[in-house]
Amino acid sequence: MPTSTFLHLAVALEGAGWHPTAWREPEARPSELFSAAYWTDLVGQADAASLDFVTIEDGLGLQSDRAEGPDDRLDRVRGRLDAVLVAARVAPLTAGVGLVPTATTTHPEPFHVSKSIATLDFVSQGRAGWRAQISARAVEAAHFGRRTLPTFRPGAVQDDPAIRQVVADLFEEAADFIEVVRRLWDSWEDDAEIRDAPTGRFVDREKLHYIDFDGRWFSVRGPSITPRPPQGQPVVAVLAHGAPAYELAARSADVVFVTPHDAGSAARIVAEVRAHEAAVGRREPLKVFADLLVHLDRDAPSAAGRRERLDERYGRTWISDAETFVGTPAGLADRLAEWHEAGVEGFRLRPATLPRDLQAITGQLVPELRRRGLFRDGYEQATLRGHLGLGRPANRYAIA
Repeated sequence: MPTSTFLHLAVALEGAGWHPTAWREPEARPSELFSAAYWTDLVGQADAASLDFVTIEDGLGLQSDRAEGPDDRLDRVRGRLDAVLVAARVAPLTAGVGLVPTATTTHPEPFHVSKSIATLDFVSQGRAGWRAQISARAVEAAHFGRRTLPTFRPGAVQDDPAIRQVVADLFEEAADFIEVVRRLWDSWEDDAEIRDAPTGRFVDREKLHYIDFDGRWFSVRGPSITPRPPQGQPVVAVLAHGAPAYELAARSADVVFVTPHDAGSAARIVAEVRAHEAAVGRREPLKVFADLLVHLDRDAPSAAGRRERLDERYGRTWISDAETFVGTPAGLADRLAEWHEAGVEGFRLRPATLPRDLQAITGQLVPELRRRGLFRDGYEQATLRGHLGLGRPANRYAIA
């Protein structure tokens, strides 16, 4: 059962929308995808509706219809702006919405990610998060030249023990990566900056700490060069489809995005997440958000017709990793209420097309949820951790 009457609500922003042919819709703005104004407008809509947060997709390789590597398609959106930089650009122009860009744990260095997300937390005055994501593609490893990864189909993970070990290592590395980032966020105590002009002391050096992390994947001394973020620890989120990712989330994250297909599977997934929490000795439960890809319109036939038009351009029915909802905002509210009763605390909605489905979420779904007493009337807290009901963590080094 959910711990609160109110559900949490977020949107996942991806290019022109999550459907591969969304960029060809009449309302789409493909010429603006790489402009700051486009992203400011989208995030501004989420902010005006008091959504908990937005996530911004990113990756280390071009988008592809092939899971194992690049394709030759010329009729798809290709290319992205850096998600962390986009979030930093829109932060001063928004007031309450949380900003959760994607950054990869496999090839970048944790020192750089810790610094960029901490900076985002300062720029947004405590509204930053980070969606941590592994990179298993060989073509992405080739961009960096530090390691090689095998080329494999997603189905091969279960069939090939060697591939299973590769993926398991990537998740283990991600856990260490997140731990290093979290330690670096704590490497400055909250009151380490003195800023005392008469004495000439800007920093109390005794309140900056070496983290001395020495593991299989990283050896990082610290401290960070960025002071402790306003939230202490910005929110860390993980998308999870199965046991390895559930375990990573239980060990390392604050929020987990899951992909149930009905209320029954939602309840089972929540139970599995809680079992992984118990296995790793977690104290504060994860916030469990269910992902749903949505096609919304004034009536169900119109929504279905729009999806059929998108799929016709695609050449077949496009299937996402998340459940697809096709219908009205009121019908979607029914679905969210049902899954909320099954134990899901929040929802990350993936608009099939932008800006149209986002406008339906903010302009129609949110008022409907409010009428039902399922979503708050406005922001009650100033930080992303506050929106989610997460306390500000104590600094581990100050305690020591």
